[in-house]
Amino acid sequence: MFPRIFLLLAVPLVSIAAPLRAATKPNIVFILCDDLGYGDVRCLNPQGKIATPNMDRLATDGMAFTDAHTSSAVCTPSRYAILTGRYNWRSRLQSGVLGGLSARLIEPGRVTVAQMLAENGYATACIGKWHLGMDWAKQEGKSVNDLGIETPAQAENVDYMKPIAKGPGSVGFQYYYGISASLDMVPYTFIENDHVTAAPTEKMDFPMTLGREEKKTTRKGPGAPGFTAIGVLPTLAQKAVDYIGQRAPEAKGGRPFFLYLPLNAPHTPIAPSPEWQGRSGISPYADFVMETDWAVGEVLKAIDAQGLGENTLVMMASDNGCSPSANFPELAAKGHNPSAQFRGYKADIYDGGHRVPFLARWPGHIKAGTKSDQVVCLVDFFATCAEIAGVHVSDNMAEDSVSLLPALLGTADHPLHEAIVHHSINGSFSIRQGNWKLELCSGSGGWSDPKPNSAEAKKAPPVQLYDLSQDIGERTNVQAEHTEVVDRLTRLLEKYIADGRTTPGVPQPNAVPIQLWKDNPTRPKGQPTAD
Repeated sequence: MFPRIFLLLAVPLVSIAAPLRAATKPNIVFILCDDLGYGDVRCLNPQGKIATPNMDRLATDGMAFTDAHTSSAVCTPSRYAILTGRYNWRSRLQSGVLGGLSARLIEPGRVTVAQMLAENGYATACIGKWHLGMDWAKQEGKSVNDLGIETPAQAENVDYMKPIAKGPGSVGFQYYYGISASLDMVPYTFIENDHVTAAPTEKMDFPMTLGREEKKTTRKGPGAPGFTAIGVLPTLAQKAVDYIGQRAPEAKGGRPFFLYLPLNAPHTPIAPSPEWQGRSGISPYADFVMETDWAVGEVLKAIDAQGLGENTLVMMASDNGCSPSANFPELAAKGHNPSAQFRGYKADIYDGGHRVPFLARWPGHIKAGTKSDQVVCLVDFFATCAEIAGVHVSDNMAEDSVSLLPALLGTADHPLHEAIVHHSINGSFSIRQGNWKLELCSGSGGWSDPKPNSAEAKKAPPVQLYDLSQDIGERTNVQAEHTEVVDRLTRLLEKYIADGRTTPGVPQPNAVPIQLWKDNPTRPKGQPTAD
């Protein structure tokens, strides 16, 4: 049994609108891969060269979404949106990601999906990469970056042996085991609930790609003796299997569980276990994707072995597109493209940055072997869980989340979203409505060409408009030919910002100022103002 359980607030913040009998509420397992590309999953990209049999089986037994997106093209903001049902750019983090020592990003009083489910009868756990900040105890008079990655010197400013405040347990998770952020960030040690499991008394780093001669490594900093990069993914998989086994008796007795499993892979350090090294015949990254697929399979196997398959909704996705650290040229030489037919990759405003694999299985509810072309976003996870659990979502919760239940059940007869909004690593905006995609920047907004402020980007029009029905690769900018579409979508995005929500309800004005024209603060001539 797990050693410490976090207490939730005594006063419920959400109420059950249409109660279901406890036994009918499904267990919910959400597996979030880290930097897994849409094209890395064979069932979504038949031309892909990496074997993903367990992910493919998840789609065969359930549903594959072909037009699913994250709210951001990078880690931290996407995770914020998943857990809060609120677009990431409404938070204090307007660009970039947090570090391993950053403070909690989720605002005080902000209800998360974990808290909502816990207050309505669910056991809740997070096992894996957190990357949403937690308040480490600081050495007297010392500090770390609040909204960015810590410096090497700041890694010495923390007392790692003191309890960690405002971690996953403070936002509704009754149990937590994992790492504070990406595995290329300090500290290199596991955390259980509010303590490290071993003191990070050594200095360590890891090769960015295991077995390669390149000198690039992860950030050097405090690590626990015996902690290894190759051991993290197998450990998280085993912890998830153990948790499912321990929750099974109560789940069968009527108390369901919610397991949020954000894996560390295939993000850098690309570190497949010895038994997976060379298995793909393609590259270390491909090996790591295969091991990630294995971890998904272990979870599915545990659910089925415990007799929970019929009453468990399993969802699997990625937090953004594939990183260039995967070595795209090496993969291309073997005929594999992690972004499939889409332009760009992690960090970008282009679809390769935020269109992700999204698979779901729920026997008896989701028809096996189906696909959905609904344009959806992982911000929808909150409202989906709420509807399944029979919980009313108040006006000050999950303001951008739409329930995907109609799509999952095959009953949706219209688009679930009026439009969805994307954000790149530098804070550039995009809005998608139907086949129109408007990007309020002149370049990628991220890491691919044309990079922000590059000579090529400066020569390009200040906005980009693509008709995805004719140009899925986002290569032909038609903003000059369709100024009315540019104007309409810009005004819609301005409304979303001003209202503090994209769903029906009472406006919830943003406490944080939003800069709509990231790389052109004077705004393009003839375009509406965001004031």
